[in-house]
Amino acid sequence: MTQPLSSPAIPGDQAIEKYRIKKEPYYLSIKNEHALFETAHSAKLPVMLKGPTGCGKTRFVEAMAYKLGRPLVTVACHEDLSATDLVGRYLLEGDDTIWHDGPLTTAVRHGAICYLDEVVEARKDTIVLIHPLTDDRRILPVEKRGELLSAPDDFMLVISYNPGYQSVLKDLKQSTRQRFLSIEFDYPPAEAETQIVAREAGIDEAMARDLVKIGEKVRNLKGHGLEEGVSTRLLVYAAQLIARGVNPVAACEAAISSPITDDAELQRSIREIITTVI
Repeated sequence: MTQPLSSPAIPGDQAIEKYRIKKEPYYLSIKNEHALFETAHSAKLPVMLKGPTGCGKTRFVEAMAYKLGRPLVTVACHEDLSATDLVGRYLLEGDDTIWHDGPLTTAVRHGAICYLDEVVEARKDTIVLIHPLTDDRRILPVEKRGELLSAPDDFMLVISYNPGYQSVLKDLKQSTRQRFLSIEFDYPPAEAETQIVAREAGIDEAMARDLVKIGEKVRNLKGHGLEEGVSTRLLVYAAQLIARGVNPVAACEAAISSPITDDAELQRSIREIITTVI
């Protein structure tokens, strides 16, 4: 019968380098989010990012990880995400059973930023696991190894979620919410969004401005049959298609109207907006 090795397979300094952002991500600051995040990091406080899909939350975290010089360990949360997935597990390797850190343990051990994206998608018993990391204890119990990891000063826990998709079954408990500072995100103002779309896709500002105008008009349909407005991400996708020679109307249909709804009437309304602006 195999026995656990006394020395687990813990990622070393070289292994953690794969989580480091090598090139500075483009992020246009809208309010004071940079300063808030930096202050939270220096104060060793956890941060919650709230905002609609595709408004720049993940890009913001990447930009801050680069600016702070910290590795970024990102976890895309889902309903099957277990505590073991986050903390780690023993795996058979040949005749030996070797411990492998999960992403959260890796981040704690190496003082990285751990980003739990769309955290409300995770199981509630999994979310409870992060509680000891979000108060003055800043510890992570690794029960399967009988280990109690203390987070170094550089470690930071960041979570995000979209309040627009809140429900009784998928919402953060108050016991979790009140452990985090909160930074609110929304789609950028028109001029800023135009600058972002033009910069990300390499198109001229006039076309970027038209796409942003389409985006604003489509967002006005939210609550009139449309669950979610078109994201800045989708506007960038449309711009990237246009930059590669796709007809602007076809690009908008592929990147805007089709992804956000299957309703034929809504698609027709969005097409009218597109053809009116372009």
